[in-house]
Amino acid sequence: MVSGGTGAGKTTLLNVLSALIGADERLITIEDAAELQLRHPHLVSLEARPANAEGRGEVPIRELVRNALRMRPDRIVVGECRGREALDMLQAMNTGHDGSLTTIHANSARDAISRLEVMVLMAGVEMPVQAIREQIAAAIDIIVQQARMPDGCRRIVEIAEVTGIEGSRVLMQPIFRFDRGDRDCDGEAGRFVACDNVPDFFEGLRSGGRLPDLSVFAGTP
Repeated sequence: MVSGGTGAGKTTLLNVLSALIGADERLITIEDAAELQLRHPHLVSLEARPANAEGRGEVPIRELVRNALRMRPDRIVVGECRGREALDMLQAMNTGHDGSLTTIHANSARDAISRLEVMVLMAGVEMPVQAIREQIAAAIDIIVQQARMPDGCRRIVEIAEVTGIEGSRVLMQPIFRFDRGDRDCDGEAGRFVACDNVPDFFEGLRSGGRLPDLSVFAGTP
């Protein structure tokens, strides 16, 4: 899930991430207004439609998410999660569509979880808050926080992992963050640093044949 404010570059990052999806995977995008520009051989693009002057013909994002599940997707990309479709998106992610992507408006990774809870409650389904948090903890693996800097550039400022749930709280741990007070090797203000936390999905990467170097997760002394 890519989180950030308006104009922070969430859709641009979603385009970049989607370009890394294998050509053999069936990808379905769902958007309120077509903004994603993906070049993928197995791509199905769905776009919401407002009602006409007579109040008919509306196709909401929530209905598109439901229909996408009948199209044999490997991954589902929801351009922006902003309302009642959040519940259907979580259910889709919890029914075998690993690697699905979406964006959300929030000031931080922790706020993104809270906003997701509120949007699920907007769906009008009688569901305990604890059950909603369990769905979120099971569906979301990574939250990438974007921000627009004072000089106008857009950066990833935090990558956090959702590690589970304890009691009534969704647990998270930071993996990488952008340190604005330091300088990188080129003298530019700010640099990316690791938070000395190995993500829980590391073993899954290893079993899938990907062997990232553990040193990338080590914090700087």
